[in-house]
Amino acid sequence: MTSPAKITLASLATAALLLPLSAMSAPYNDDGYLTDMNHEIVTSAPTGLCYRTSEWSPAKAAEECDPEYFKKAAAPAPAPAPEKMAPQKINFSADALFDFDKAVLKPQGKAMLDDLARTLNGVNYDVIMATGYTDRIGTNAYNMKLSQRRANAVKQYLTSKGIAPNKVYAEGKGESNPVTKPGECKKGMGWKALVKCLAPDRRVEVQVTGNKQQ
Repeated sequence: MTSPAKITLASLATAALLLPLSAMSAPYNDDGYLTDMNHEIVTSAPTGLCYRTSEWSPAKAAEECDPEYFKKAAAPAPAPAPEKMAPQKINFSADALFDFDKAVLKPQGKAMLDDLARTLNGVNYDVIMATGYTDRIGTNAYNMKLSQRRANAVKQYLTSKGIAPNKVYAEGKGESNPVTKPGECKKGMGWKALVKCLAPDRRVEVQVTGNKQQ
């Protein structure tokens, strides 16, 4: 029969087996890990590893013991900044858009502006400027009004296609900034020939400034 003294010694020997274990400072009152009487997780002194119990599950994981269960998802990479595009200028022949001396869009002119509107779907535009010009036939005052009406017609058509009106500007500049060179088209060459010669001056320029969509 074992004596009480031997039982005590045996108990001490068993307790000595736990001497390599050291308590962590943070209390953890769950049954997923081996804890001491103060409900603190005990770890192996040489390795610092925690001891899981049979009750352990990922839901009971402690960050100091199983940090891999607490890894935060990496923040998504920031979206690239939109590519700033250089201002794009498109020249439309006024004769293609309108009949001579008129400001009502022709079917051909509408088709051309439809293509432009589709192109603008791929641009986050800041400003769209429609600038109308005429040739030098007629008075300067008349040409100024005609160029403005034509620029307005282009703006109204583009906005009818869903482009925000507050981003489209229309301006008429009359017979200023001609494309033809001085003396290139002379009045003595005949009416039809003169009108044809001055055709490059009759135009509507559409300039788009904005960002290309990614």
